[in-house]
Amino acid sequence: MRWLVGWSRGAAGSGTEAWPDAPDRSDRPSSPGPPVEPVGARLLWGEPAPLWAVGDWRPDEVRVVHADADTRLAVLGRCGASDEALRSGLLAARGGALRHLTAWPGSYTAVARVGRRLTVAGDLAGARPVFHAAWSGGTAYATAALPLADLVEAELDIGYLAALLACPDSPEALADGTPYTGVRRVPPGHALVLRDGARDITGYEPTSSLAVAAPQLDARQAVEGVREAIVEAVRTRLAAPRHAVEYGDGHVPDGGHVPGDGHLPGDGHLSGDGHVPDGGAYGHGRAPDGWNAPGAGPAHRRTAYRRGPAPGVGADLSGGSASGTLALLAAGLPGLPGTPLGFGNGTGERLLAVTFNDLASDGGRTRESELERARAIAANPRLRHVIVAAGTEALPYAELYDGPLTDEPGPAIASAARHRRRLAAGGADHLVGHGARQVLDAHPARLADLLMDRRRRHLLKPVSALARADGPSAHSLFVPFTVYRAARRLARTSYREGLEAAAAELLTPGAYGPLPGAPATGGPVDASLAALTWCRPGPAARWLTGEALAEVSVRLQSAAVRTNGLAQRPGERRAAAALSRHAADHRVLEQAAEVRGQRLHAPFLDNQVVRACRALPEALRVQPGARASVLRSVLAGAGIRELPPGWGAPSHAAHAAAGRAGIGASLGPLQDLFATPLLADAGLVDAGVVRGALRAAANGAPLALDGLAELVSAEVWLRRLLARRGTCWTGPAAPSRRAVAGGVPPRPSL
Repeated sequence: MRWLVGWSRGAAGSGTEAWPDAPDRSDRPSSPGPPVEPVGARLLWGEPAPLWAVGDWRPDEVRVVHADADTRLAVLGRCGASDEALRSGLLAARGGALRHLTAWPGSYTAVARVGRRLTVAGDLAGARPVFHAAWSGGTAYATAALPLADLVEAELDIGYLAALLACPDSPEALADGTPYTGVRRVPPGHALVLRDGARDITGYEPTSSLAVAAPQLDARQAVEGVREAIVEAVRTRLAAPRHAVEYGDGHVPDGGHVPGDGHLPGDGHLSGDGHVPDGGAYGHGRAPDGWNAPGAGPAHRRTAYRRGPAPGVGADLSGGSASGTLALLAAGLPGLPGTPLGFGNGTGERLLAVTFNDLASDGGRTRESELERARAIAANPRLRHVIVAAGTEALPYAELYDGPLTDEPGPAIASAARHRRRLAAGGADHLVGHGARQVLDAHPARLADLLMDRRRRHLLKPVSALARADGPSAHSLFVPFTVYRAARRLARTSYREGLEAAAAELLTPGAYGPLPGAPATGGPVDASLAALTWCRPGPAARWLTGEALAEVSVRLQSAAVRTNGLAQRPGERRAAAALSRHAADHRVLEQAAEVRGQRLHAPFLDNQVVRACRALPEALRVQPGARASVLRSVLAGAGIRELPPGWGAPSHAAHAAAGRAGIGASLGPLQDLFATPLLADAGLVDAGVVRGALRAAANGAPLALDGLAELVSAEVWLRRLLARRGTCWTGPAAPSRRAVAGGVPPRPSL
C-alpha cells in the first residue's frame, strides 16, 4: 500500500507545544526532533508544511520539480508529463488555474506548494482520493483515511457505515464523510487548498447550466477524442520503466513448490500453453523489513509475500470489450524504450494476457463464450496467453479471514482471494478494464436528460432495446411506454423532491421484500425503472434495521433542506455518482487483493479518459451497444479491425453465478461470521435476518447477491479494524491510541 501525507499549520501550531486537538498526556517527552512522523516514510520536503511518501513507491513514481525556492510540485503515481510540462502546470496553478494539475495523462496525485499556500488535487473519478482532518491547530491531509484516523485518534462513524450500506451510490447520504469521525473526503473533481492551516475545497471542473444544455461535440469528433485519450493512457504505462520484484529469502525457483499453504490456484497449475510461466508456484517467504501497510496484521504479513507477478506488462483478458481493448492496444502499440530498472527494456516484449477460468461456478454459455473470445484475441502473436484455472478455493467468500485492512469496507473484500489469484499470474504492471462501463455507458437516468432537452426521438432505440431485453412476453409491448413515463416523471421531479421521496421510502421497508426504488433482482427493464430516480436505496438496505434506515433517512432529509438548486441534470449527476462509487470500490480492490510488487492500472479511470468520455453526446451514449461501438472505433483507429464474433456482448450471468456458488460453498463460515456480528452490536443489522438471507441465497432464492456481499465485507472489515495493532505514526509525540480502539461503540437511540 502506498500513500502520501502532510499537513499545514499556522504559526501557533508549528511547534511541539501545539496539541489542541489531542488529549493531554504528561508523558510526552520533550525532544528537539520532529514530534510525529509516519512509519517508513520518505520526506519530500520539510517544514513549515512537510510532505511524506509512505510505502513501496517506485523511484519513477515520485517526482518533485521546483520553479523557485518557494514554488514546488510533487507528483506521485504514473504521470506521462515531462518535467518541463510539470513546471508549466505549476506556474499555471500558481495563478489559480488548478485544472492544469489534473490535465496530464496517467493516474497520479499532485501536490503544489506556492509560498504558504498548499494545493492537493484529487482526480475526477475518485480512484485517487484525498482526505483531510483538523489536527494540531491546522489541517492534516493524506491519500489514505486510516493514517489520518490514527493521527487524530478517531472513533468509528456508525452513521457513515449505515449510509454506505443503505445508499452507497448517493453522495447526499455519504456527504464528505469516511468511516472515521473527523476524517473527511475531498469530493471528486475538487482540490484541497490549505493556507496556514485553514482549508478550502475548490472545484476545478467547469459546471454546466441546468436551464441550457451544454454545447456538445460532433459524435465523430468525440469518439476520436476518446480514442486519443485511451491510446495515450496505455502509452503512458508502456513508456514507464520496467520493474521486477526482489524476493530475497522468499524466492521460489521456476516451477518450484513450497510446502505449507503455498500452492497454485485451482487444480495446481496454470493452464494455457501447457506450462507454468516464470515460476508460477506460490512461495511462502519472509516479508522484508520496512514493508508497511496501514492495518496489515500478522496473518496478512504471513501471506503477502508469496510468489509475485511476472516482470513486464500484463493485462486482463476476460473476453469483454474493455479488457480486450486494453490488451490489444498494449500489444499493438510500438514498443517504447524506457530506462530499465529491473527486467526488460520495453521493446519487442510480449504482453502477458491473463484469463480467469472459474471451474467451480456454473456461468453457463456466458463464461464459455467469453473464454472463446479471449482465446481468439490471444491468437495475436504479440500476446502470451495464460489461463488461470481455479476451483472452489477461488470462489467469492473464500479466505475471508486472510487479508489486509483496507481504508473502508467494499464488496471486493468478499472476493479478494479470487482476484488475488488472477492478479498474481499477471505482470508487474497490470492493465485492467475497470471503469469502462461507468464512463462509456449511459446511466438510465440520462433518458430524463434527453427529455429535458426535448430530444424525444432519441429515446426510441434505447426503450425498444429494453423491450427486447426481457424476451417476448405479453408485457413487452407496454415497456416503451412504461420507461418513457418513468423518464418523464424524473425530468419533472426537482432534486429536493427526489431526496425527500427517497428519505420517505427508507422509512417504509418490507421485512424481506425490496425497498421501493431499490435495485430489482429481475431483468434489465426492472433495473432501469428503479434507476430512474434522483436517489435510491442500495441492495443491502433491505437487511438493515429500521433504526439504521431512519438515520440514513435523516441524512437525506438534511441534504434536501440544504440544497438551493442544483446545476446538474439527473442523468449527469447519477452517472457521476455511479462512477465515484465504482472508483472507490476499485480502490478497495487494489488494497484488498494487493500483490507485492505489482501495480494495477485502470486507464478508464484516468482524468483525461473521463473527460473525453464525458464529451460524448448523450444521444450516442443511450444507443444500444454504444460502449462496444466506441471501443471498436478506438481499436480501428489503432489499426485493429478484426475482432471475434460476439465481442462487446454484455455479461452479468457469470458474476451472479459465482456469487451464488460462493455463498453455497462457504455457508458454514458465513453463518459463523454472523453468529455474533459486530454490525449487530452497532445496531445496523439483525443477525438472524442476515443468516436467513444467506441460507435462502444458498438455496437459490432470487435475492440481491451484491447486497449480501456488502454486508459480509463490512463485517469482515470491522473485525480486521478492531484486531489491528499499532498505528501508522512514530516519534516522541506520536498518538498513543490507534483509531477506533476499544471496540464498536454502542448504538445511540434515536
